Amino acid sequence: MPAPWRCALASKKIDLPPGVLQPREAVLRMAPYNPPTGGRADKLRLDFNENTVGASPRVIEYLREHLSEASLAVYPEYDEVKQELADFFAVEPDDFTLTNGTDEAIQVLINTYIDDGDEVLLLRPSYAMYRFYAEVAGAVVREIPYRAEKLAFPLDEVLDAIRPSTRAILIANPNNPTGTGTSRAGIERILEKASGAAVLIDEAYYEFCGVTALPLLNDYPNLFVSRTFSKVYGMAAMRLGCLFSQSGNVEFLRKAQSPYSVNTVATLAARAAIADQTYIQKYVMEVLAARELLYVGLEKLGIPYYESQANFVLFQAGSRAIEIRDELRRRGVLVRDRSYEIAGCVRVTLGTREQIRRFLTELEEIW
Repeated sequence: MPAPWRCALASKKIDLPPGVLQPREAVLRMAPYNPPTGGRADKLRLDFNENTVGASPRVIEYLREHLSEASLAVYPEYDEVKQELADFFAVEPDDFTLTNGTDEAIQVLINTYIDDGDEVLLLRPSYAMYRFYAEVAGAVVREIPYRAEKLAFPLDEVLDAIRPSTRAILIANPNNPTGTGTSRAGIERILEKASGAAVLIDEAYYEFCGVTALPLLNDYPNLFVSRTFSKVYGMAAMRLGCLFSQSGNVEFLRKAQSPYSVNTVATLAARAAIADQTYIQKYVMEVLAARELLYVGLEKLGIPYYESQANFVLFQAGSRAIEIRDELRRRGVLVRDRSYEIAGCVRVTLGTREQIRRFLTELEEIW
């Protein structure tokens, strides 16, 4: 349904209803982003790449022990959690800032380095928030498509696209929704070619692939790395991430960031989460086993899929993509339609082997 106003961007003349204040032109150009996050309770959540069994029990136990009325009444303090996270990630406390999920990490980086009209290089398809925050800033967005046949990372194409005017490059490694990624050597080639740009390597799915750029921080002043507690750690509701770079860069990032954007509950949970690596390792191994089980199941059904380095897999449902998604939802299994980005594709999050067996059973009945 068309909006009740019209926008003539070329002339910058906007007709708006009474009582509606004219926004910035960059906001007018944007398409709204509304993730389908409602009505997910009591269903098998294979749609948002979350941990499908929940956070470590130690997280809940730790929160019960350390939360009190008094602790909720004061603003967060970050020194202790930052030191523990620094030790865990093998960096210095000044080499990162805590963020309200990876989304704030992206926003802070854009706010720090991108002016109206600056060029930002993205890949297509990729995480929607890269374009979202770049467009809010008024950036000129250029996109490089993943290679069509296997959705492989287009390293040569990215290198060819980098120009002196490129101010930022935002890369998920491995990528959502393709599941594909590049090597550390590939990241180094990008960093060297784009020496004047802020290069973000979003490692939301690092634990499932093992490729990280964190050891490169001291060698490349244009490198930024983000990590999140929303995926393998099962803490998506708490919105916690980390944005790493050299300390001089982090000082500027913090200037562009709200001082209390990360809450006390999230920081307490993070301390317990990183202390239970046995839980994380067991979950990762279960997911990797489930991934192989899914491949076998899809092959038996004759359904094409793309090999993944993450905790999700894209498969080809053709013209039935939305139908398959909706019928699975009716049966209590949630998956994500991505046919609007890659024709005919549906994305399924990998959980436990038992969960994937249920998914395959339901899929077989409707296929």
